[in-house]
Amino acid sequence: MSEKKINILVCEDDPNLGMLLTQYLEAKDFTVTLCKDGQQGFEAFKQDQFDILILDVMMPIMDGFTLASEIRSTDKDVPIIFLTAKTLKDDVLKGFEVGADDYLTKPFTMEVLVARINAILRRSGVAEENFPKEFPIGSYVFDYEHQRLALNGEERKLTTKENELLMLLCKNKNSVLERNAALNFVWGDDNYFNGRSMDVYIAKLRKYLKSDEKVEIVNVHGKGFKLLVDQ
Repeated sequence: MSEKKINILVCEDDPNLGMLLTQYLEAKDFTVTLCKDGQQGFEAFKQDQFDILILDVMMPIMDGFTLASEIRSTDKDVPIIFLTAKTLKDDVLKGFEVGADDYLTKPFTMEVLVARINAILRRSGVAEENFPKEFPIGSYVFDYEHQRLALNGEERKLTTKENELLMLLCKNKNSVLERNAALNFVWGDDNYFNGRSMDVYIAKLRKYLKSDEKVEIVNVHGKGFKLLVDQ
C-alpha cells in the first residue's frame, strides 16, 4: 500500500518564489496547493485538509498574520510556518503570538525549509503513520522507534542525535543528505559549532556500521553526506 502524501498549503504572492516552492516541494514528494493571496489561501484551507501551512506575511487582500489568526479560530493544531522578509523582533514575536510553529526569514534555502517542515511534522505526529519504524542497512537493521542498531542479533542502543542523524541518512540512502538540512533538523541550527558536533556523530555512525563492507557513509564535498549501501 502506498504512503499518503503530506498535503501542504503554500500562500506566497511572489509568483516566481511560489512556483519555485511548489516545484521543489513536489519534487520532495509533497502534495502542494499554491495560493497568491491570503483570501485565496483561506478559501483553499476551508475546502481541503492540509497537514502543514507555509504562509508569506506580506500578501495582498489578507496578510499572513491575519490569515493565521482566521485559521487558528477554527483549527488550533495545524502547523504553520511563516516566510517573510521581516526580521524585526516585534514581527517575529507577532508571528508566534498568532500561532506560528516556525518562522523563516528571506532569503532561505529550500533544504532548510524542508528540514523545518519535516521536524515540525515529526514533533506534531502528523507524519507518524507515513514513517517507517525500521530501516535495513545492508546486514544491519536500524530500529528508529526504539533507537537500536542490530547486527546478527547483537544490538547497540543509539543516542537521540545518533538516531535522528541515521534516520536522515537512511531516508536519503544512496543520495545526498544536505549538511545544512541535517543540522537544522537534528540540532536546530546550522552554526559552526553544531557542524563540528555533527562531524563527530558521523564518525561514530561510521564506526557502528564498519562490520559490513557494503555499507559506507561518505562525505560529499561542499554538500553533505551520503549513506552508500551496495545491494
